[in-house]
Amino acid sequence: MNLEAFFKLTYGLFIVAAKKEDKINGYCSNAITQVTAEPPQIMVCCHKNNLTCEYILASNAFSISVLSQDAHPDIIGTFGFKSGRDTNKFDGFKYIYGNSGMPILTQDCVAWFECELVNTVDVGTHYMFIGKVIDNDLLDKDKDALTYKYYRDKKRGFSPKNSPTYIDKEELAAEKSKSMTKGIYECCVCGYRYDPAIGDEVGGIEPGIKFGDLPDNWVCPVCGASKEEFKLVE
Repeated sequence: MNLEAFFKLTYGLFIVAAKKEDKINGYCSNAITQVTAEPPQIMVCCHKNNLTCEYILASNAFSISVLSQDAHPDIIGTFGFKSGRDTNKFDGFKYIYGNSGMPILTQDCVAWFECELVNTVDVGTHYMFIGKVIDNDLLDKDKDALTYKYYRDKKRGFSPKNSPTYIDKEELAAEKSKSMTKGIYECCVCGYRYDPAIGDEVGGIEPGIKFGDLPDNWVCPVCGASKEEFKLVE
């Protein structure tokens, strides 16, 4: 099996959120697609271990926020790599509540959808939630939505472990030929790898800059972690 073939499947990058009693939570997802037009229905795939999964089942509703291509790394780092059991992920970000009471992230988003849960399919490690769109809004028609390809190629990011598209980085590295330049550092928070042969386009770092020569205030372009959160891997 060629693991890199899975990278040819296309996805967007979204924040899925829900509410249980007075608590709100959300997670970063790339497994979302519209499945019908009349009525408009959207499919969301959620790992059973995600706290948001529990909230969706409790509220029978959820929201989807479409991230913009220039979304701040803190959003992906918080919703993608932190647990709602330890922190309020929405703290410090702009959001609203929809008609069903669901929290809706609006910061660095181009559109949002509020959905009523109409069907749940058990697919093993995940639940596939089918939601009927009950409300939505277009926040910025001029900005591009963040795709998983852009996130992976430009931001050099990886899927969290609970993601349906997660691929173990060690397996992927073993499959590839060992042609990477020495001096590659990996973020211990999100798995992003800084390769001096590539640099960091998002952070304005040109190819050829060694990790040790990066500015002290440089941060991970995916999750915003500081240089101290990186380790040498190659």
